[in-house]
Amino acid sequence: MMKPSIEFVPGAAPPSSIIIETVAPVIDAGRYAVKREVGDTLQVSADVFKEGHDQIAAVVRYRLGCEGDWREAEMHFIDNDRWGGEFPLEQIGRYQFEIEAFPDFYATWSDELRKKADADFDVTSELLEGAHFLERVARSAAHRDQHVLGDAVARLSDAQEQKAAVQVALSAQVAEAVHHNRPRDGAQRVGPFEVVVDPVLARFAAWYEIFPRSAGTDPSRSATFHDVIGQLPRISGMGFDVLYFTPIHPIGTTKRKGKNNTLIAEPGDPGVPYAIGSPEGGHDAFEPSLGTAEDFRALVDAAGEHGLQIALDLAIQASPDHPWVNEHPAWFYHRPDGTIKYAENPPKKYEDIYPINFQNEDWQALWHELKRIILHWIDHGVTIFRVDNPHTKPTIFWEWLIGDVKAQHPEAIFLSEAFTRPKVMKALAKAGFTQSYTYFTWRNFKRELIEYLTELTQTEMKEYFRGNFFVNTHDILPYILQEGGRPAFQSRVVLAATLSSLYGIYSGYELCENTSVPGKEEYLHSEKYEFKARDWNAPGNIADYISRLNQIRRDHPALHEYDNLRFYPADDDNILCYGKVSPDGDDNVLVVVNLDPFHAHETMIHLPLDVWGIGWDEQYRADELLGGETYIWTGGDQYVRLDPHQNPAAIYHLRAWLHQDYAEPCF
Repeated sequence: MMKPSIEFVPGAAPPSSIIIETVAPVIDAGRYAVKREVGDTLQVSADVFKEGHDQIAAVVRYRLGCEGDWREAEMHFIDNDRWGGEFPLEQIGRYQFEIEAFPDFYATWSDELRKKADADFDVTSELLEGAHFLERVARSAAHRDQHVLGDAVARLSDAQEQKAAVQVALSAQVAEAVHHNRPRDGAQRVGPFEVVVDPVLARFAAWYEIFPRSAGTDPSRSATFHDVIGQLPRISGMGFDVLYFTPIHPIGTTKRKGKNNTLIAEPGDPGVPYAIGSPEGGHDAFEPSLGTAEDFRALVDAAGEHGLQIALDLAIQASPDHPWVNEHPAWFYHRPDGTIKYAENPPKKYEDIYPINFQNEDWQALWHELKRIILHWIDHGVTIFRVDNPHTKPTIFWEWLIGDVKAQHPEAIFLSEAFTRPKVMKALAKAGFTQSYTYFTWRNFKRELIEYLTELTQTEMKEYFRGNFFVNTHDILPYILQEGGRPAFQSRVVLAATLSSLYGIYSGYELCENTSVPGKEEYLHSEKYEFKARDWNAPGNIADYISRLNQIRRDHPALHEYDNLRFYPADDDNILCYGKVSPDGDDNVLVVVNLDPFHAHETMIHLPLDVWGIGWDEQYRADELLGGETYIWTGGDQYVRLDPHQNPAAIYHLRAWLHQDYAEPCF
C-alpha cells in the first residue's frame, strides 16, 4: 500500500489521523471479491482507532453495483479497537462496500459533560462549547431535527439553568438528532471492497451428472433429448437440483476413439463427447443424434417443471473436424512441420482432441468467441456451466469471462473442474468460479477428512471457495468405491451430502457401479466411449437411500449452510462425528459415519452440550433420520454402533425433549 500523500495548502484541514486496518472479509487486500448468497447478511469488521482519548464513530457504506447510491449501516465497538457492522444482501449481483470512520465530537463532549456534571463541576464552558457545536449541526440538519437542535442551543446557552441544560444536552432526542446529522470532519475511508452475491443454488444444491446419449433403453444407439425428458421424474424424485450434461455438441470422426479408449473405432462407436466439432458445427451446435434446438428447449422447460436446472459442460478444445480448425488456425498449437498438435497427458494420447492455444496472436477473437458461446447457451435457458480443466487456461481469462458474463447475468453459476495444485484451485475460485471440485474424492480417513474440511470451511477459503463434493465422476472411480462395495457407496454419499452443502454424483452411482480398469481409478466400459442402457431398478441399488438423504438435506436448514461444520470427538478412529447448526440455532443436525466399509465399529462420541445450551443432566431428543428411530439422550457422552452392511451412517436431529412428543423412544 502506498504511503499517504500530504499536501500543505494554506487553509486546508489537517489530514485524518484515524487508522482503519485488518478489514474482514477481504481477499488479498481487496483484489478479489468475497462470495455470498442472496438473502445473506454480510458481517463486516475492522480495527478502527486514533490517537488520544477522543471517541470515534464508524459506518459501513454499501451499494449494489458501482453506480448506485451508497447506503449506510452503523458499526459498533466490539473489543480491543475492533468494530463490527452488517448489511443485507437483498439482490443477486456485485456489491461494493467500504468503511468510513470519523471523530465523534458529540460522544466525546457528552461523555466529558456527564462526568463533570456528576462531580458537581461548573460546566458553563462545556455547555457553551456544546451550544456552538449543536448550532453548527443545526445549520445543515434535516428539517425534522432543526427544532430539537435549535431548542437545545437555546437551553445550553442559558448559564442560569445548568442542570436543566445538562439534561437537555444528554437527552435521547438531542443525541438522535445529532446522530442523523453529525459532521464528519477528519473522516477516513477504506475500500471499496466487493462481494459477489449469487443465487442460493450456488451454496446449496445436489448435482446429478449424465451422458444424455445414455438416457435411453437401447445400448446400440444414442438416446435423444426426449429420452432425457423421460428420465426427469426419476432424477427429480431422488431429490436432485441440478442435472449436469457432458458435452452435447457434434462429435468429430477423425481419430475417433473406440470402446474402452481403443485407438480404432468400430462402426457404430459414438466417439468421445469431448472431441467437440464436426461439419455439423462446434460449441454452439447440437450433436444431431440428440435432437434439435427445439427439442433441447423442450427439455430445459420440462426440467424446470421438475425442479431441475440444466448445467452444461464447457470444454474448450476441438476435434480435428471442428470448424475452428479451418476458420481460426492460429487458435491451435502447430508443430514445425505445420501440423496441429493433439492433446497429450503421458502416457495417454488424445489424438481425437486439439487443445487451444491461448497465447496466440488472435487471442482477442478467441476470448470473445468463448464469451459468445456462453451467452448463446444462456439464451437457450442454461445458466449453469461445469468447466472442464479450467486450470489449463489462463486464470486472467476466467476472471474476464466470468466477470463479463455475470455483469449481464448475475444468476450464472460456474463450476471449476480443476483437480490440480491447491494454489491454482484457489486462484480459480478467487478469479470468479462460483463452485469448485475438491480433493474430497481422495480423502477417506478420519484425520485427513478433518484437516481438509477444516481448511475448506473454517479458514479464509470459506470466503471465496465453495467446495462441490462429487463422490465420483465419469473420469474417476475412487479405489474406496472399487473395494468397499455398497457400504462404501452409502457412507461416501452421506459424507459428501452432509460435510458440504454442495455435492454431486455421476449416474450409475445409485447402482453401485464399480467395475474398473485393473489398477486404475477408471471405469471399465466407460460411457465416454459407448452408449449405455441401465436397469435403474437393479437389485442392490441405493436410489431410495439417496432419495431419503436428499430429503433430509432439504428438510433441515442446518445442512443448507457451508461454513457451519464442526467436528466432535469420537473414540474410534474409524468413526467420524460432526454436526451443523442452522444460523438461527433452531436446527441441530449430528452426523456419525463409519469410514470402514468392511467392519462394524462401536464408539463413544462426545458432544458439546454447553455450546448448544443443553444441560449435562437434561434430557434431549435424538431422531435418527435415515432409519426413523427416536432416542432420548442425557449427557454429552453417547454410545454409537455402526455396521456398514446395515447402517454405515446415522444422521440425528437433536432437539429439546418435549413430553408431548413422546413416540416410544428406543433406549
